Amino acid sequence: MSKVADVIDKAKAEGRAALIGYLPAGYPSVQESIDAAIALARNGADIIEIGIPYSDPVMDGNVIQAATTEALAHGFRVASVFDVVKAVTDATKDLGTAVLVMTYWNLVMRMGVDEFSRRLAEAGGSGLITPDLIPDEAAEWFEASDKYGLDRVFLVAPSTTPERMAMTVEATRGFTYAVSLMGVTGARAAVDSAARDVVEGARAAGAPRVCVGLGVSNSEQVREIGAYADGVIVGTALVAALRDGGAEAVGRLAAELRTGLKRTTAAGA
Repeated sequence: MSKVADVIDKAKAEGRAALIGYLPAGYPSVQESIDAAIALARNGADIIEIGIPYSDPVMDGNVIQAATTEALAHGFRVASVFDVVKAVTDATKDLGTAVLVMTYWNLVMRMGVDEFSRRLAEAGGSGLITPDLIPDEAAEWFEASDKYGLDRVFLVAPSTTPERMAMTVEATRGFTYAVSLMGVTGARAAVDSAARDVVEGARAAGAPRVCVGLGVSNSEQVREIGAYADGVIVGTALVAALRDGGAEAVGRLAAELRTGLKRTTAAGA
């Protein structure tokens, strides 16, 4: 059973891709990050990614790094992410929104994989996105995610070999996260053409659901990716909206991004 898969399948049945939005926990404050995530869900996001601030975010670009650095400076601690997840899941039950946590693996290991997983499940979280964890090193996570019914989202990229693609797809539950380009996160004027190739490679390896992230910032890019992927992931643009205009700005951007989701009959076939 996978709540994330169910949410994506529901969107697909409606003839569109799912909208997935990322926001860091604790930025600008814990309550404001909760309010922003709720606004994101209520304005069209199907899945919310809650990021845990980390001092060495190797995958994150300048906007997200600045936000997470500020959250840490204000005293954010890993355990607070469960409060954020619970508040968001409780407030969006009527919408059926799935809430994932995105985290670097060191933070999970430090708390203890079983304890982290148990607390995430108790808070209503659906699973983890783990950008720096590979299936070869995920034995504890496999055990804990099965024990607590959590989804495990691994990443694939343009550089992923067919052999590793197959391994990663098999290990994944919920959706396979296709990185559209090499490098760190950040809004871009155009989405790299490699995104479609990564999606096709993941599907060829047996992935039932593939979502694309990194670089997506507007409804036209959402429309472009939503024509061939099962979900579109937006992060930096939403964090910038939160920085500049608070939760209301996040809601406005989510509503605008949602307009790009409707597929044409040919693309959705």
